[in-house]
Amino acid sequence: MWKTKETDLERKENRFLIILKRISKNPNAMFGLILLAVLVAGVILVPLISPYEYSRMDIRAINQGPSRAHWFGTDDMGRDLLTRIFYGGRYSLSISILAVVFSTAIGMVIGAVAGYFGGFSDTMIMRCLDVLQAIPSTLLTIIISAALGVGLDKTVIAISVGSIPGTVRLLRGTVMRTREEQYLEAAEAIGCSTFRKIVKYVIPNSWSPLIVSSTMGVARTILELAALSYIGLGVQPPTPEWGAMLSAARGYLRDYPHLLIFPGLFIAISVLCLNMFGDGLRDALDPKLKD
Repeated sequence: MWKTKETDLERKENRFLIILKRISKNPNAMFGLILLAVLVAGVILVPLISPYEYSRMDIRAINQGPSRAHWFGTDDMGRDLLTRIFYGGRYSLSISILAVVFSTAIGMVIGAVAGYFGGFSDTMIMRCLDVLQAIPSTLLTIIISAALGVGLDKTVIAISVGSIPGTVRLLRGTVMRTREEQYLEAAEAIGCSTFRKIVKYVIPNSWSPLIVSSTMGVARTILELAALSYIGLGVQPPTPEWGAMLSAARGYLRDYPHLLIFPGLFIAISVLCLNMFGDGLRDALDPKLKD
């Protein structure tokens, strides 16, 4: 009897392991994941990797090109560019992740309410989102950031607001399909409250598209944050952030191109690896995909 039970358990593969197996078979997703892991490791371990402080100035090494002492060169204040790029990655990645988490959390609640209840509440929510989406996302971010002022928390709010409508629409469509499932009828038959059904059954069975959307949303948010900082509304100097570094170096493009090349390269690498991993994750979470 124990042997039969053990065999049954072996046949029921954990969904998480199935997803990992599918991702491991996708070379693009694995390349993006490895590249992202290396980038995150460098961002975390930069105090151990670099002998310089990101704010340390050296007037004897102003605007130097790449060398053995400074692999990426130095900026107009003699600060080591490699150190500032990796410290800037901390701000770019953390702000982008926080903005995506914030927008996803709010969009999840609103989308679940709109998709589950439908009717008047759904109509009102979607019409409000139509008004919000009538404004281009980048312009909306700039307006909110200019109204709130500068600051990390204000930047997170400004960036996340523009992403909420997309999250709401994505979850709403998924919930509208999920609410017709038989397990919800069974939950209602045993007396589950509406809140419990939404939290325990509806959202957990609807968030696969959100995982993929959030992964790619981080890449999109990195670009929005860089654009916001570039025009002076995001992270402010002397705090290192990739967009702010591009903004500070735009006057040196002809004479010292390395000041723009390296921050721009890291923005491109981070967006590339997140999109590659997001594509692989989307394929892995596809229920129609068979091993």
